[in-house]
Amino acid sequence: MKQILFILISLILITSCEKNKSEASNIFNFIPENTSVILKSNSYPDVLSSIEDNSLISSISKYAKIDNLKQQLDYTKYISTTNDVLICLSEDKNDSLEFSLITKYHKSVFNLDSISNISVESFSTKKKSINKISINNQTLYSSIIDSVFFVSNRLAFVENAFNKKEKPKELEKIYNTANTSSSVSVLLNLNEANTNPSFFKNTNLNSTTFSNYILLDANIAQDAVLLNGITKATDSTKSLINVFKQTIPQENQISKVSPPDTDYLLSFTFNNFKTFNEQLLQFKKEDSIATVTNIFDNINEVGLIYKNNKKAIFLNSIDLTSTQDAINSQNSIETYRDVSIYSFDNPTIFKETFYPLISFDQASNFIAINDYLIFSNDLELLKDIISNTQNNTTLSESNAFKNMMLNLSDESSLFTYYNASSLNTIFNTNFSENISFNLKGYNASALQFIYDTDFAHINGIIKKHKKRASTNTVSEELNISLDNDLLEPQFLTNHKTKQKDIAVQDINNNLYLISNQGKVFWKKKLNGKILGDIEQVDFYKNGRLQLAFATPKRVYILDRNGKDVTPFPLKFNDAITQPLSVFDYDKKKKYRLLVTQGKSLLMYDSKGKIVKGFTYKKAANTITSQPKHFRIGKKDFIVFTQGTKLEILDRIGKTRVNVKEAINFSGNDIYLYKNRFTTTDTKGNLIQVNQKGQVSKSNLYLNDKHNISTTSKTLASLSDNKLSIRSKTIELDFGDYTAPKIFYLNDKIYVSTTDLQSKKIHLFDSQAKPIANFPIYGNSSIDLNNIDRDQSLELVTKGDSNTIIIYQIN
Repeated sequence: MKQILFILISLILITSCEKNKSEASNIFNFIPENTSVILKSNSYPDVLSSIEDNSLISSISKYAKIDNLKQQLDYTKYISTTNDVLICLSEDKNDSLEFSLITKYHKSVFNLDSISNISVESFSTKKKSINKISINNQTLYSSIIDSVFFVSNRLAFVENAFNKKEKPKELEKIYNTANTSSSVSVLLNLNEANTNPSFFKNTNLNSTTFSNYILLDANIAQDAVLLNGITKATDSTKSLINVFKQTIPQENQISKVSPPDTDYLLSFTFNNFKTFNEQLLQFKKEDSIATVTNIFDNINEVGLIYKNNKKAIFLNSIDLTSTQDAINSQNSIETYRDVSIYSFDNPTIFKETFYPLISFDQASNFIAINDYLIFSNDLELLKDIISNTQNNTTLSESNAFKNMMLNLSDESSLFTYYNASSLNTIFNTNFSENISFNLKGYNASALQFIYDTDFAHINGIIKKHKKRASTNTVSEELNISLDNDLLEPQFLTNHKTKQKDIAVQDINNNLYLISNQGKVFWKKKLNGKILGDIEQVDFYKNGRLQLAFATPKRVYILDRNGKDVTPFPLKFNDAITQPLSVFDYDKKKKYRLLVTQGKSLLMYDSKGKIVKGFTYKKAANTITSQPKHFRIGKKDFIVFTQGTKLEILDRIGKTRVNVKEAINFSGNDIYLYKNRFTTTDTKGNLIQVNQKGQVSKSNLYLNDKHNISTTSKTLASLSDNKLSIRSKTIELDFGDYTAPKIFYLNDKIYVSTTDLQSKKIHLFDSQAKPIANFPIYGNSSIDLNNIDRDQSLELVTKGDSNTIIIYQIN
């Protein structure tokens, strides 16, 4: 199975993961012998939509091997479980795909009711009950063994599963290193004869025994696949990765002299050439004889540069003078930009010394520039290297390379870089097909191995890099499609990355948490529609944030992974009628959760217990606004509306301010604007109440269906097509507008509204001036924030009914 590494990418078409150790060790025992690939996931169902959005995966699905794999695994999408799932792959003698799926059994684990043209028959073999499932032209076999569900396209695999055999200890150790937060984990068993992934452009290097096991954790975004993992070779003398044993990885500097349009790089490093050379000689089973040259004595990096079928060998020296002096013949044949180009009379020395890492043996010229020596038989390539190094326009200075390196280590034992063309070549090499893909934008991908004691860390990135947008523009960053129609998305803080994620609920009450790169972290079925916005709390006072919100019959607290925080969710018989109010009075994370049910208020602490000190009994009328907490000076106020009365309570639910005047509320929220409790009435008057309960009115000339929003100093209102911001009014086209939203970011006010009729998002500053290049396409109100590490703001909105869009304001 030469294509094993890249089968990983196709496998993620149907999976995403986490692990449960006790459960994992159980189902691990059922893995068939001679398995080449083990895929591990604990979020197997319902992630197709986020994976199918990945442009790279869509491209490589054209390979016959990938297409066959998708067809073979198509019916496993009916697996329904929250437990770990293993998919095991191998090939028979005829190169036909064999697969098995293993998971904990429960009654509805494999629901086939919705499939037509299906037949299921049961039979016994060796007193074991097995089901034969025929779906169209595909046959599957399944059985339940010791509470484990096992299904395969090979009857023999199911039969053998009844007789579990002990697995190699090293395999289990590697298996248990899978990262719990990755999208998918795949273990490659390189001991199997048909498992030989190709990472390199050098055919000789690809045919070498590289290692015994590779474990890769993959995180999938819309335009990126990020890989992390380890590789381990149990026999130090037979695997190439172990030539780096007892060496310390150094910084890979080859990109600092490589032209910006380099196709492919290979770099390997060591802190001591003698140690590295001894390991390499042992691997090649050659005698360690005295080296006839000391040219490599001060070298800590060797590399190969490919450009347009031209090659150059790169040496990084810690003492360039000594290294250059070790070269016997130094006849200058030409000078270019004040750099001498010398002839080199021993071009085969690199292959002789570093094979199979280096096979190029025609480097008959060289240059010395900075701390580097570069050898090639092509003078134009050497001149290209000189020009770009002097002009500071090398590959290392390109935005795509810099962005790529943000996900990688500066130091590695073995490093490979691919532009789009080379990436295409590597794919074709693995799948033994010659297909040309549209990989525009995938112009900087890499894989690196970092040796550590007796194993190596792996980092990899295949990512589409966008050109830096011009200033004063708006660019679409992500367009994410999900399975069902969606409600409005919002940003949430990711306490791990200090960036923002996206939360969105669909019409089937599934809540999704999605990264700012488009990766679906998880999907959770809720009891109902979320009321209002999701709040974030730090119940454990350790910086780790939880999600807090209410549906009509539940109060939920979810952790970062979408799991319920005990003892939540709280269940209610009577309907919750307003969004959950979360109060942190003294900013000491001693949270209070206020639940509104019609005329009643119920206050809970972070343990889900009723706060007995909160004494508010019952309103005379239905509470019509979400209770809010404001602090003025040292006083706390809980404010809401009921009937025609504005209620202003203290912390314990007693009336703090008695507002005697009746108010016909418009249905807008209550705000603290200019230190007064502020809302509007049905006649379009701005209603403001001071701390003595005195009411003041000012006519804003708004219709009865108006909307307002405020900060402490800024008021925005929308009536018909007139948007007012700080008393400045602009007339918009007639339409169906969402309520204005105010954002205070980077010491600047932004006001947004969306015309749902024309699907246009409008964004203004505090002076009612439109932000450049707005309006833009959108189908809901927005959330606005800086969601990543750059200085630009991003906004999220609905696009089509089942998509969310992230724009960047440059």
